[in-house]
Amino acid sequence: MADARRGGGSARRADPIAEDAAELLATQTTQSVPSMSASVALGREMMDRAMRIVPARTELRVANETGFVLHAYPYRETSLILDVFTRDHGRMAMVAKGAKRPHSALRAVLQHFHPISLSWSGRGEVKTLTKAEYVGGMLPMSGDALLSGFYLNELVLRFCPREDAHPALFKHYMITLTRLAHGEAAGLVLRSFERVLLQETGFAVAFDRCAGTDERVQPGLDYVYQPERGVRRAQVSDPSSWPVIAGQTLLDMAQDDYTRAQTVAQSRGLMRFLLHYHLQGAPLKTRQILIDLQYL
Repeated sequence: MADARRGGGSARRADPIAEDAAELLATQTTQSVPSMSASVALGREMMDRAMRIVPARTELRVANETGFVLHAYPYRETSLILDVFTRDHGRMAMVAKGAKRPHSALRAVLQHFHPISLSWSGRGEVKTLTKAEYVGGMLPMSGDALLSGFYLNELVLRFCPREDAHPALFKHYMITLTRLAHGEAAGLVLRSFERVLLQETGFAVAFDRCAGTDERVQPGLDYVYQPERGVRRAQVSDPSSWPVIAGQTLLDMAQDDYTRAQTVAQSRGLMRFLLHYHLQGAPLKTRQILIDLQYL
């Protein structure tokens, strides 16, 4: 478990990455995952804006927290700004000083899809990485699995606020990476993760119960998933953009059972609809690539 120690202090110059750097990061990731040139400019802007006098904040020190790198933003010649997903603290932003130096031990550690033991400290929303060690125990990914992994990262970046812990989602993230690395069908594995993501972040409720009545979904009836409310019986007056889903499909999804062809097809349409709705139409770059390759 993470070891957290808190302490106070008087007014002082902020660390090189200050609170408003996190706001810039949040703005950037809600639009898209940045390109390399955009990442460099973003990191430079954050560091320049951060060098100012700010009121003192309680310092947080965390040791040996398990996490994964979601995205890395280059800063100048030697450092990186990281967006990481951790078990007990959720998404965190932190600066890895000297991580780009040729002989830095961090270069080989701060890789995507590797479980890492992270230690950090800091007063603001953006922390300073103090230690990172490779944990191991997971197979490397390549090809379709690797691209699917980047899709997972983009989903976490879009749906998970910073410093909002989701231990169940973190566990499912690790399970999903393992399933992908073992060659399971990407589309079906990602359906499972999308469902857990929406439920754990509060954007969806139970798929096997009707909203309002809590009645169990019946396999032989047709339903819709009403945004902001949940599952209910399909009606003639429902918007045409709402996919009609068989009760059996919803029951299968709740059990992570994608053996039926109808469940595979209908769950794909339902998840596209829900993700599009909650992202307010903003595209997911990696999702479009997977769709073009017919993996989603």
